[in-house]
Amino acid sequence: MKSYLSKLICLFFTVTLLSLSFGALSALAFQPEGCSGDCTGCHALTKEEAAKLLHTDKYKAVVKDIKLSAVKGLWEVSVSQDGKIITLYIDFAKQYLVEGRFIPLEEIGKGPELKVVDPASIPLESALLIGDKNAKHKVIVFDDPDCSFCAKLHKEIKRIVKERADIAFYIKLYPLPSHTEAYAKATAIVCAGSVKLLEDAYAGKTLPKPNCETDEIDNNLKLAKELGIGGTPATVLPDGRLLPGYVPADVLIDLIDSPLEPKTESK
Repeated sequence: MKSYLSKLICLFFTVTLLSLSFGALSALAFQPEGCSGDCTGCHALTKEEAAKLLHTDKYKAVVKDIKLSAVKGLWEVSVSQDGKIITLYIDFAKQYLVEGRFIPLEEIGKGPELKVVDPASIPLESALLIGDKNAKHKVIVFDDPDCSFCAKLHKEIKRIVKERADIAFYIKLYPLPSHTEAYAKATAIVCAGSVKLLEDAYAGKTLPKPNCETDEIDNNLKLAKELGIGGTPATVLPDGRLLPGYVPADVLIDLIDSPLEPKTESK
């Protein structure tokens, strides 16, 4: 069955209402003639109007929100269907539908901005330590024992601590819900406090059953959610930058050696 968006686009093509080319947009849609700085003084689009224009009743969809787009001359319309939110754009003249994402030209070529968290908010008492506990740079990694990319990153971590005695890694076990056996494995590893068991898990070996009762894993799951971590591996650098996914050793070292400039409070 086609999605609401694909059906909607087909419908708009049929009635010649759809245009994805800005060149085809009418001058009326983008001319601020007679408008003040607030475009809503001259233009308006209600949820009822948007629903009628988008034929939402045919697709059991609901218009949830309407606001001015970052691009002048367009309304940004959020439509909900089957629990999913679809973002569409309607021009001020209400003649064209635009589907897609607007990217500022100044952002092209730039990497995504990394989230920054507070490393001090992450307890390390029960974390697995790889490296010297007195190392200057402490890096925290959220790992899943059944995560192949975690296993790949683990090899890079072992390489880094061999080359750099001033860098240590603290491993927090974070079993993903999609890995049904990971919770028991993570618990067994935490109970034993063993990096070797973690490496056995990465190697596909059978781990012993947990031999203790601990709330460490549940606490890690809660903490990861609070920090906005949804996947593994997730690496927290000493300056708080949060790196999602696998990162090669050389890149990781460069990031550790190039911390963010500390923010100075303005007087």
